[in-house]
Amino acid sequence: MTEPAGKQLAGKQLRAIEVPFVAAGPSGVAIRDRLKALTPDDEQVLRVVGGHLGSLAARDLKRRCADGLAHSSQTWAARKRDLTGQSSSRWAGSITKASHDQWALARRGQLACIQSLEAGVRTLQHRLSLPLGEKGSKRAPGGYRTRHEWFAKSRRLAALTNRLERERADFTAGVVHVVRGGKRLLGTRHHLDEAKLTEQQWRERWETERWFLAADGESGKRHGNETIRVTPDGKVSIKLPAPLAHLANSTHGRYVLTARVTFAHRGAEWRDRVTANQAVAYRIHHDVQRGRWYLTASWQHPAVQAIPLETAPQPVLETLRANGMIGVDTNAGHFAAYRLDRHGNPIGSPRRFTYDLTGRATHRDAQLRHAITRLLHWAQQSGVAAIAIEDLDFAADKTREKHGHRKRFRQLISGIPTGKLKARLVSMAAGVGVSIVAVDPAYTSQWGAQHWQQPMAAPRRTLTRHDAASIAIARRALGHPIRRRTAPPPRRPERSSRASDRPGRTR
Repeated sequence: MTEPAGKQLAGKQLRAIEVPFVAAGPSGVAIRDRLKALTPDDEQVLRVVGGHLGSLAARDLKRRCADGLAHSSQTWAARKRDLTGQSSSRWAGSITKASHDQWALARRGQLACIQSLEAGVRTLQHRLSLPLGEKGSKRAPGGYRTRHEWFAKSRRLAALTNRLERERADFTAGVVHVVRGGKRLLGTRHHLDEAKLTEQQWRERWETERWFLAADGESGKRHGNETIRVTPDGKVSIKLPAPLAHLANSTHGRYVLTARVTFAHRGAEWRDRVTANQAVAYRIHHDVQRGRWYLTASWQHPAVQAIPLETAPQPVLETLRANGMIGVDTNAGHFAAYRLDRHGNPIGSPRRFTYDLTGRATHRDAQLRHAITRLLHWAQQSGVAAIAIEDLDFAADKTREKHGHRKRFRQLISGIPTGKLKARLVSMAAGVGVSIVAVDPAYTSQWGAQHWQQPMAAPRRTLTRHDAASIAIARRALGHPIRRRTAPPPRRPERSSRASDRPGRTR
């Protein structure tokens, strides 16, 4: 039984509840292996080729940014034709495609910046229009507390308005700002002492990040890639650009590396693709800090659309709900999870999977992957076929202008990794055969605490609000109402004939 689309509760109109859906699986796969036992000649060739193609990629990106909105197939063909003579047609295709992707990424980031600035300006204008000290509501913030704060925020409004006008002008004109090598690494050049780097070490990292050693795959060609070719037994060869053909150590202007790759993860799947000559893209990367070289292979899967549970075939529903489901409530610092059977009854005790999202990006990513791995292992041991999560999006709430001085609350919202969680969880769950069901997050914490927190408490088990929310999430994904049961039938004998069964009861 599903929940009503909208209803009255204590004189309050609740918003409509969206239909749960099965999240679409990952659209691609990327695996990596280390290039071991490279000779000094191999490393020198990779450096020369990467530097040469990197300079071509930088010039092409400059031309693509200069074209802006005036870009067309004719300008693309002209850029590719100019690059072909200095590299090859396939290298030129990979470089121009990378320039398009980089320009499009900068364009999307520019649009996101504009939307964030617009949200901040709207909030500032609203709060500045209110009297000092006026309290806010649950939906909108109130006025500022002091005249000093009001004046400071009025100056900030002027600054944000100027920034918004500049961003809008650039977006309308098609102007984007891109740094090959990364803006953060470029800024590190002025803070070498804080980064504990010498100028030579920074220069080596900067040049390495600006190399270009990536080639797109092509189905029907030998082993799925003519530019960077990897045979099923792991032999790696590179098609050298025309000006560097004298460095070849094999026929047809190719250079064969002494290193061999094995791809321990998804190696069988990769080997099947290259044996069948299906497209596989490769990228060679140098880790300056460790002094290691890596080869990354990637390919795409056919696009799969998200499946709403209301329109899903009955066999799919039976498979997903046969052994129950695990509900996951996402919080800053941990996942609260509870397992439910197919009838919506909680089984066992709640689980909590903690993570620490402080420190470097690599540490945060590793913490998140470790928490998701433990969650998936528990799902496999429990025998469930699906995990239910909330379809959260805090994009409109992360602006600092909305919550003002509530710094801890802003940090709490920003600490919930909604975007990374969905991407990581869907990708990792697909690898172990577990489906992800996304549900509407409306009222899950409120109704979970109201209907499940106290009844599920025991002398040796304390149920938190987050644990109760995970039960509500799983029940919504299973198609049951969050409420444990409807109102009991009338007790009067003369009205017992008109009493109906309680549809919200679990079996």
